[in-house]
Amino acid sequence: MKDLEPLDPTYVEDVLSRRPFVPIAGVINVRDLGGYPSDIHPGKCTKPGFIYRSAEVAGITEEGKEQVRSLGIKKIFDLRSDTEIEKYNSPLPTIEGVELVHAPVFQTEDYSPEMMARRYKLYASGKTEAFMELYSQILDHGGPAFGAILLFVRDHPNDAFMFHCTAGKDRTGIIAAILLKLAGVDNDVISDDYALTRIGREPAREKIMERLSKEPLFASNNEAALNMFTCRRETMMAFLDLLQDKYGGVQEYLKQFIHLSDSDITTIQNNILVSSSDSHL
Repeated sequence: MKDLEPLDPTYVEDVLSRRPFVPIAGVINVRDLGGYPSDIHPGKCTKPGFIYRSAEVAGITEEGKEQVRSLGIKKIFDLRSDTEIEKYNSPLPTIEGVELVHAPVFQTEDYSPEMMARRYKLYASGKTEAFMELYSQILDHGGPAFGAILLFVRDHPNDAFMFHCTAGKDRTGIIAAILLKLAGVDNDVISDDYALTRIGREPAREKIMERLSKEPLFASNNEAALNMFTCRRETMMAFLDLLQDKYGGVQEYLKQFIHLSDSDITTIQNNILVSSSDSHL
């Protein structure tokens, strides 16, 4: 139960004030994926100030919009479905100078009552094997959405961007892992980044629970609701094993599900990485 309980607010505030977390008013769980060393390219690390991940941006304030512009973010990819956007009345905002792109991982037909009931049941268990089934669904459906992000990296090496889903944990966590794995970042480091959502989403804990309380499965089962938002590092470690064992590794996944060429993949890798001495961290 320990990882389901609220975190100490002072601790949360301290962690959120430091890298890799980035403040954007009205948006939670914002992190810079730069500065992580590459094992396959010694002396290089992921480019700081280039790739950002977050929770939904629908509540962004005017101050937050200015912070997005000051970070140099040119494009924001929204991985949420039409169903989620309508259900929570959280449309994409307008941010001057920034293009917001709707790139849903799941389509409307993937949100039938039967499919959602099964998906919620898996989340509610909190078990690693249940998350692996869910994460397989995300990989199987996410090719077009993830492809939009990867092609942007290929074609815009100097334009910072951000991607998000609702809480910034599962769909966001998977494309973050794909990008970091492609850059050669160690599995332990990728898993540690994934687990940071435990802290990043804490400011929205009450809002999340209020939303889930409207779902029949969670209305009278607080623990099941909290299980849905667990983000244990062992879950990401299991996912990285799944990516290798079931999909043949990150590069094979990109070739099969996004139809990227070897040249595309090399270009994306090069665009993600920078010399560690030039990272200015």
